[in-house]
Amino acid sequence: MKEMHRTNLFFRTLMDNCEMAMEKSFFPLTQFLCGDARFGELWRKIFDEFELTREFLLLISGKDSLMSDYPVEKRSIQMRERIMLPLTTIQQYALAKTRAQGEPGPPTGISYEKLITRCSFGIINGARNSA
Repeated sequence: MKEMHRTNLFFRTLMDNCEMAMEKSFFPLTQFLCGDARFGELWRKIFDEFELTREFLLLISGKDSLMSDYPVEKRSIQMRERIMLPLTTIQQYALAKTRAQGEPGPPTGISYEKLITRCSFGIINGARNSA
């Protein structure tokens, strides 16, 4: 796999794209789910798979960190995350409030639903325009 990474442009590009997607991941935002009775096991499986994939990507590529050979793009993702994190945090809060109240009802249910939707627009737009 190391030889293929060194010699095959398609394979190296595929790995680079995986690194970029992984660099955009931010598990602390959803870490509260790891103790959840319904979603905890799924969250842990996703997180463990992420860690295993990162370990093997770095092993195959010989890098110390994800995207270390693309410092400008890595910095661009970090800058984007400073904008995206507040949006995703606000959306998570609104989702939690909506779930806690059960069936949405006026006026707070409608406001949280609008907040969730509007945050989604910003998140989608930010993702579309990212590195």
